[in-house]
Amino acid sequence: MGAVAEREVMASEDRGALAKMVMVLLGHWKLSTEDQAALLGIAASNRAALSNYRSGKPIGTGRDQYERVGHLLGIHKNLRLLFPQNRELAYRWMTTRNKAFDNLTPVDVIKEWGFAGLLMVRGYLDRARGL
Repeated sequence: MGAVAEREVMASEDRGALAKMVMVLLGHWKLSTEDQAALLGIAASNRAALSNYRSGKPIGTGRDQYERVGHLLGIHKNLRLLFPQNRELAYRWMTTRNKAFDNLTPVDVIKEWGFAGLLMVRGYLDRARGL
């Protein structure tokens, strides 16, 4: 196998690991299939993609989806650091209404605003951590 083909296999394996990781995270957050799809920026009807990701098939190579996964994992990291002694709160936070978001849940903000909403939630948590 050539060097280019080897890098492509490794990149595919990395994207597969990321897909599994983010699907486990979305499960911890106890999100509906529709909410999972919305957070990943895919059509709610695309249940096959979610199933593929759960089994470790690589996420798409598109920048949008790749960046969404990065921000979702960043949100998770922030929550774990903000609530180190309360994992249940860290997992429940995404589906809890928040005054900072006009009493919407962070998931609702992301669904309403798309990628910009994802950045709003991530930015809020980054500021809460003093970053």
